Amino acid sequence: MQDLYRKLVWCRPEFWTVTLGGSLADMVAWKGGMPPNPHFLAQQLYLGRSLSPFFLTCAAYFILWIPEDPPSWVGALVKCLPVLCLAGFLRACASGHYSSLLQVALLFSAFGDGFLIWPETFLYGVAAFTEAQLLYVWAFGLTPLQPGLLLPIVLASLPFGGLLLLHLSPDKALPLTAYILALATMLWRGLARGGSAHWGALFFAISDAVLAYHTFIQPLPYSRLAVMATYYAAQFLISLSAFQSPRLKTS
Repeated sequence: MQDLYRKLVWCRPEFWTVTLGGSLADMVAWKGGMPPNPHFLAQQLYLGRSLSPFFLTCAAYFILWIPEDPPSWVGALVKCLPVLCLAGFLRACASGHYSSLLQVALLFSAFGDGFLIWPETFLYGVAAFTEAQLLYVWAFGLTPLQPGLLLPIVLASLPFGGLLLLHLSPDKALPLTAYILALATMLWRGLARGGSAHWGALFFAISDAVLAYHTFIQPLPYSRLAVMATYYAAQFLISLSAFQSPRLKTS
């Protein structure tokens, strides 16, 4: 049974190199029958414990189901806490310029979460999330460039953005157009970076597309659940990219 567990979990490359940023050398050593470095295992356990506040606050959000309640400061706090926990996780467990940019982006995201609670502060939320997307673009960088990824993003963004603009009031058209451009750029750079940033960027785009369609075009069943589940997953996956190296492909 122990050997089967080792084959199914510990020997999977993504467990070491994607989920918690382990090295390929550790994976190869364990697959060959050699136990990984005890310090490395302790580090993985520490990272797992450090993520527990994020998972607990996500559970609290969905159990309380704040979106169905009237806007309140309590609701804003519960909504923001998972993202703030991710910022704290990176602060405690990661270092470097890339991690710092992610932390600031997470803080702007938390501000955006709070502002979006109240209709009268909606545009402040859009501005905060636009800044968060630009910080993610800065963090992901322009290497590898991968311009070929732009075509499917443009083909998806233009029709959806055009449809959305038909349903927006004049005061929201320009800020949301700027946000769509920032989100599309972040998606491009996240896909190009690879690793968990790839999936995080994709989930972020899906979350915002569902939110925009539900809010401005036509209400969707279970949209709140879909929006927040994909949003928290996106922030989680992007945060994990602080423990990975970007892929080196340039084509």
